[in-house]
Amino acid sequence: MKVTLAQTAPKLNRCNLDDIISIVQEHKASSDLIVFPELSLSGYLLQDKLYEDAWELEELDALRVLSEDIDIVVGVALREGEQFKNCALYFSGGELLSKHDKVHLPNYGMFEEARYFEAGTIFESFTSKFGKISMVVCEDLWHKDVHHDLIKENPDYIIALVASPARGFSDEGLEIAHQWYDIIKKVAQECSAKLIFVNRVGFEDGLGFWGGSCVVQSDGKIVHQLKKYEVLVETFNL
Repeated sequence: MKVTLAQTAPKLNRCNLDDIISIVQEHKASSDLIVFPELSLSGYLLQDKLYEDAWELEELDALRVLSEDIDIVVGVALREGEQFKNCALYFSGGELLSKHDKVHLPNYGMFEEARYFEAGTIFESFTSKFGKISMVVCEDLWHKDVHHDLIKENPDYIIALVASPARGFSDEGLEIAHQWYDIIKKVAQECSAKLIFVNRVGFEDGLGFWGGSCVVQSDGKIVHQLKKYEVLVETFNL
């Protein structure tokens, strides 16, 4: 299985769909699965702009069609009736195979997600051509109950879509990066699953996102890792 980590810098407008389509078209012949970060179709600090820029599922039909050639995972602010969800979408074989609504919406410090989004309620897995998969979105992985849910699901792969701002600079490096790597290595070991971690880069209104996307083996070892702070799209054998 070849997986492409698309460490992108989404903009706060709707041009992200065109960018994502272009990236998918460039890599569909050389990869089996491509994964984009949290809210990669929307940008992160949407706030009231959410009412203008959230997507209807039907508007993403181009990704559904492209998934006939390569499986695609994207993060999106999705409108469902009068509600908005922070979602991970998995397209495969010309259809939407699975959708995960972010359960744990941060609402502290720089984060205001719970003010705008409706939280999901469940963690589940689904069967893909590559095996059993569970998806999580960012803050979800910082909660112990989620770890227990994932252990029960017993997936072959965990896909984590992330938009983590850089914070905690010290002589030892970026503190938030160390914390994230500790978490995903532990979860991979607990679940005996390979974990695909894709974090965005770029800046939005003073927030800088650090990237560092990677693949973790089921023994907790990071085997493939992208550089921090750079837009990078790279393919690896799992």
